Amino acid sequence: MTTSSASEERPPTKHPRAFEPLTLIVTIALSVLGAIIGVHLITTLGISANTSVIGAVIAMLLGRITFFGFAKFRSRHRQNLVQSAVSAATFAAANGLLAPIAIPWAMGRPELVWPMLLGASLGVLIDVFVLFKAFGSKFLPASAAWPPGVAAAETIRAGSEGGRRALILVGGGVVGVIGSLFALPMSAAGVALIGNMWALLMFAVGLLISQYAPVLLDVDLGALYIPHGVMIGAGLVALLQVVWIIVGARTKRQRAEEMRHTEAIKLDETLDYSVSRRGLGRALGGGYIAFVIGALLIALIGGAATDLSIPALIGFVLFAGFAAIVHELIVGLAAMHAGWFPAFAVTLIFLVLGLFLQMPEVPLLVLVAYCSATGPAFADMGYDYKAGWILRREGRPWKAYELAGRREQLKASLVAIIIAIGVVAVSWQGLFGDGKIPPSSKVFADTIAVGISDPQVILTMALWAIPGALVQLLGGSKRQMGVLLATGLLVATANAGWLVLAALLFRVIWMKYRGAKGEQEIALMGAGVIAADSLMNVGKIIKF
Repeated sequence: MTTSSASEERPPTKHPRAFEPLTLIVTIALSVLGAIIGVHLITTLGISANTSVIGAVIAMLLGRITFFGFAKFRSRHRQNLVQSAVSAATFAAANGLLAPIAIPWAMGRPELVWPMLLGASLGVLIDVFVLFKAFGSKFLPASAAWPPGVAAAETIRAGSEGGRRALILVGGGVVGVIGSLFALPMSAAGVALIGNMWALLMFAVGLLISQYAPVLLDVDLGALYIPHGVMIGAGLVALLQVVWIIVGARTKRQRAEEMRHTEAIKLDETLDYSVSRRGLGRALGGGYIAFVIGALLIALIGGAATDLSIPALIGFVLFAGFAAIVHELIVGLAAMHAGWFPAFAVTLIFLVLGLFLQMPEVPLLVLVAYCSATGPAFADMGYDYKAGWILRREGRPWKAYELAGRREQLKASLVAIIIAIGVVAVSWQGLFGDGKIPPSSKVFADTIAVGISDPQVILTMALWAIPGALVQLLGGSKRQMGVLLATGLLVATANAGWLVLAALLFRVIWMKYRGAKGEQEIALMGAGVIAADSLMNVGKIIKF
């Protein structure tokens, strides 16, 4: 998929617009496709595949058409807009909308589905706006891993440049396809070739413990709520680390880090933060207020307010807003470093906390559904912005071009989310009526119905929160080791831990052998593995 267009060798002076007629038409059409794929996968396989690569490939193919203006899609920046939209539609429809509204249905409360669709839609929209304002900050830097974003960008670059880059990408893709044919979670290996090595090492440790504890120790970690305790401890420390970054206490170590960062941006201005510390604070503060308003709206419309006194209602909406933004941040941090986001696990934590607080059934249901709607779109859009950042690094003036491109990605994603809302609105009744309920929604509903009657669980979670907090504290805000350890414990994907360890070992050997070139090559291999695994996951829908 090479292109002879010389114009693509140099970045254009203006970023392509998301609302250009042809680009908008293609975005709408592929967003419908992405939303349908997401809805189908979440109700049949229980997962939603990363479809951004699908969008990029389709845009590349459109660029080969020489009539009706489709040749414009040879632009890697238009391809980035399309892949952003397709990916946003998939995750918004599946994880952000359908899974949350399935919880009240599974609870036997169908009258709450429409109010929760409104609440979930608000949650997804707030999600993307918070990330738009926070991406590129010290807390969520563009230079961080965001592995699936690297995969999408390298796919686009290899498609337009061809040559050795394409061969390396295809080689990684072949490995991904072969592994997927043997039902191996190859995305885990691909992520390990791109993400932070310390974070992923802890991720592998968590995965292996969760895989072998039931066999070797005859212990079901999930039933004892041990992973949840670890996540609570790590999540609380991660939240404090966010506050620390925003407050900006200038310790000796921080000053040294800032000096290194200053020296780095002298060599490469694209490593500079595009969002200030103050801008990050405004983004998170504004996001919390928006989440509180959304929680109040759902409580009033959904009937949760009738079960609460005025003081209890105020406490509920403040707690729901807190849960939503903390869920968003923990999911986003895990996604940034490892490419995996434990949305189900973190939502389950707030469900357990709600049970401990003895919330009435309807308010608790609203809390869980609202919380689960936040995070996935946040993480997914981070991947898309990472892809755009990679593709726009040659643009000058860089910061103006980067911010312009990011705004266009936001516009394309908003179009996709609106379409996803429409797809879910017209399809949920038929899906739920046929018994097609996302597995995670059933778990939430069952947990709410049964509740937790054993006070020992509270003590267990409190005790295991201590090691989670310590690991997170020792790793620091950049590595997120505690969050990733808890993620591995909660995800519990068979054999994923071994794949991560093998990929990390291969990465160390390859980089030692190849030197400076090795880092770029290993990232490209990882991109190919992730892309192939995504394609294989999407391809499974043919079986249903």
